[in-house]
Amino acid sequence: MKIHEYQAKELLREHGVPVPRGYPAFTVLEAVEAAQRLGVTSAAGLQAGGAPAGASPSAGTGPRPAVAVVKAQIHAGGRGKGGGVKLARSIDEVKTLAGQILGMQLVTHQTGPEGQKVRRLLIEEGADIKKEYYVAALTDRATQKVALMASSEGGMDIEEVAHKTPEKILKVFVDPLVGLSDAQALELAAGIGVPAASQPQAVDVLKKLYACYMATDASLAEINPLILEGNGAIKALDAKFNFDDNALFRHPEIVACRDLDEEDPAEIEASKFDLSYISLDGNIGCLVNGAGLAMATMDTIKLFGGEPANFLDVGGGATAEKVTEAFKIMLANKAVRGILVNIFGGIMKCDTIAEGVIAACKAVNLGVPLVVRMKGTNEDLGKQLLAASGLPIISADTMAEAAERIVAAVQ
Repeated sequence: MKIHEYQAKELLREHGVPVPRGYPAFTVLEAVEAAQRLGVTSAAGLQAGGAPAGASPSAGTGPRPAVAVVKAQIHAGGRGKGGGVKLARSIDEVKTLAGQILGMQLVTHQTGPEGQKVRRLLIEEGADIKKEYYVAALTDRATQKVALMASSEGGMDIEEVAHKTPEKILKVFVDPLVGLSDAQALELAAGIGVPAASQPQAVDVLKKLYACYMATDASLAEINPLILEGNGAIKALDAKFNFDDNALFRHPEIVACRDLDEEDPAEIEASKFDLSYISLDGNIGCLVNGAGLAMATMDTIKLFGGEPANFLDVGGGATAEKVTEAFKIMLANKAVRGILVNIFGGIMKCDTIAEGVIAACKAVNLGVPLVVRMKGTNEDLGKQLLAASGLPIISADTMAEAAERIVAAVQ
């Protein structure tokens, strides 16, 4: 599960990480009210007291900012490059920019060409940025440990940094019984070039980021960029969190942050029936039991020249109802021209799947080719049920044969 930037910053704030003042806005009026709360006036230019526009005061002192940042809130990176982050130096500019960004179809490298509609904004105070860094806490699958990553190249796509200049990414691995030590945090802060005078605060921020990551059962807690301000202060200018779905039962307050508008409607519907479903760009629907087998099935379809339309794992406890719903979800995708069912009967018995497939075909009045391959527990019984159903089901004995037949049927 993902959350928006303003929600991520609230989590960081609760754990003591410094973040800019800002307020979410769902309408242009709310955006204007947020800017007024930040001290933006109707006239652009200097702040009260003569401070330059964009200067960010130290906490609790100095004049209020004259610059507001209007930021689109979608679950994707690259918002600035796509036109979703703009500076406003007056209330009138906030109003204009909020009107332009709200409702726009924001296209970034992470949304795909179709983009994502902007329904929320974050109106935030400007910052006096001297240097940008990257920091993140994440689950490292290779070592099966929590890793703290940091880089001097903040504000950029970390994947690009890793590809072009991997030496600029530093990592430390954390013992969960000890937590992130001062020495580890200092190693990262010094290693990415945080000035000596600001290193104690950077160490504090890194330790609090780790604490927030652990407390929320996150799989990723990223600050990009973490900035050094002109006065030497360290602050999180952007934030991204992903959470372990299996731990969300412990965090109803995080579940309440879920934005269904940012998710695929088919995936939302699938989650209601405990189906693991992810939409893809092909035209062959896949219904499989087991994530590994599902991945192998999609690979085999591609090997024979086809393109899978989805990943769909019905799990080990599929019922006829779940299989029927799975068919409905797949066929709701108008690009689907055929379906491949590939079942290995272990906990899930082949005859149970066969009954589900028959019921699903009748319920949805199936009008596209269907190939079924079943192996394992009650395999013969399952095949007998399919053969006796009178439905035009194409059978296959091997995965290669199944993929070859569904690709040929679709073509």
